Amino acid sequence: MSVVVIIPARYASTRLPGKALADINGKPMIVHVLRRAELARGVDRVLVATDDERIAVAVEREGGEALMTSPQHASGTDRIAEVAAGLTSDVIVNVQGDLPMLEPGYVEAAIAALEPVPASGEGSPPVPSMSTLATPLAPGEAERTQVVKVVRDRFGDALYFSRSPIPWGVKPEDAVAGEAPVALRHIGLYAYRRPFLLGLAKLAPTPLERAERLEQLRVLEHGQAIRVALVDASPAMVEVDTPEDLERVRALFQTRPAREGVGSANLRERHG
Repeated sequence: MSVVVIIPARYASTRLPGKALADINGKPMIVHVLRRAELARGVDRVLVATDDERIAVAVEREGGEALMTSPQHASGTDRIAEVAAGLTSDVIVNVQGDLPMLEPGYVEAAIAALEPVPASGEGSPPVPSMSTLATPLAPGEAERTQVVKVVRDRFGDALYFSRSPIPWGVKPEDAVAGEAPVALRHIGLYAYRRPFLLGLAKLAPTPLERAERLEQLRVLEHGQAIRVALVDASPAMVEVDTPEDLERVRALFQTRPAREGVGSANLRERHG
């Protein structure tokens, strides 16, 4: 199975313009994301998809590969689909360009989640065409609209994503020992079988997608499954969306070894 990671990156950003090129420890943020993605096992190629020449130049200056895309794309999914249309790989992984301390083991977990679930007495779902990740909610996160929540069925497929608390009344501290947690925080990293991604990019936005402002709901509204792999939380997985986030990451780079946590042992053990 051939795997390509595509990192969509644009210069414009409402709260932090030019964040892809923000300096972190002497290098642009997008370069850090690229290098972390390259550390994931089972990945054959890592590309940056951008509509801005400044980002492409910064990536290529560091020896990375960047491809120019249309400036008209409304989402990162559309941008990576443009690139994926010209590839022959089996699996495309969408890694957001604002994760400079990406845990490479997360990429591996998303890829592994595309494998069939072994049959059991309860049956088994179809082989998934799309996967994503989740981790147990931390106290206080359920009420934050910036934190996307997800609930899964008994096979690990997504039932729903929301910015509101779901399921109602369940708190992280209510988790039952020995059982998978019910209250989960979604991690916006996706793996797709290439034909599925190309088809998804052709679908129009759907009502729930527009209401929640969550593009992945388009998949569920069209009756398709998203396998959700459960991973352990990584304190360094900061999504840089504000100046405060950027300063936090800069501080982390000063206090943590650059490769700390790469392909962490628990993810390696769980996903092989």
